[in-house]
Amino acid sequence: MTITAIRRFRRFSRAVTREVGALDDSFLGRGRPLGAARVLNAIGHGREDVADIRDYLNLDSGLMSRLLRSLEDEGLVATKPHPEDGRRRVAQLTADGRREFAAYEELSDARAGTFLSGQHGTEALLAAMDLIATAIGRQDIGIERADPANDDARSCLEAYYAELAERFEDGFDVSLSRDPDAADMRPPRGAFLVASSDGLPVGCVGLKGNGTETGEVKRLWVARHARGIGLGKRLMRAVEDEARALSMRVLRLDTNRALPEAYALYKRDGWTEIDRFNDDPYPDHFFEKRLDIAATA
Repeated sequence: MTITAIRRFRRFSRAVTREVGALDDSFLGRGRPLGAARVLNAIGHGREDVADIRDYLNLDSGLMSRLLRSLEDEGLVATKPHPEDGRRRVAQLTADGRREFAAYEELSDARAGTFLSGQHGTEALLAAMDLIATAIGRQDIGIERADPANDDARSCLEAYYAELAERFEDGFDVSLSRDPDAADMRPPRGAFLVASSDGLPVGCVGLKGNGTETGEVKRLWVARHARGIGLGKRLMRAVEDEARALSMRVLRLDTNRALPEAYALYKRDGWTEIDRFNDDPYPDHFFEKRLDIAATA
């Protein structure tokens, strides 16, 4: 790595440290440093298992205990044994803690809005932020089942459709294709998976079933800023596991020639090109894969 690259990285780190107030004794003027505020924020956003909070914030046990104790002393957080494992603890906000969490949320939103409103090329700046945040948090991207009609799923699908419209020679009209918000993309016939990076959706894939041993993989998409880190392959592994759980033995999929990355992924990942199997007007290539039912993710 060049000295110039290292200096650029360190300049960026210093700028972020100043902007977020990481060194302030009173983060956002609320009387406590950033560390305690981040623990409060994590609990407020639904993380209650203390070990989970520690892992999420990448804190050692000693620092986590001190921060949690400081919040307990302020009357903002109460801890108790985990209901299913007495060796673990859960933390919950008190009424005062919920009010403090809401105050932080309002101040943080206002600070972000003020910063962004003073910038030129906001979308380019946000795209760079997305790229950096995803690169730093790549190990924490999770994949979970979702209803294809919920907000995160629809956000992914709308971005996916927009990209197809941009890349296909004649555009893309979802009404001419098969939309995945049907019953066969929901249990017990199929599944829909969403990949998320710290609460923001960054990818999706659907499994369309019809009650037989054959299923179809649809709508594989990864956000531009999350590409190149193996997320597409992870999504494909996850959807294959969903298919095995539904006793599917054969999976099929199709893709368009304007998506060479997808075509290359399928070829690398053991899919076999086959003859056309549907009347969808958009795909140029058709694939099939026979599943090893004993395989695990």
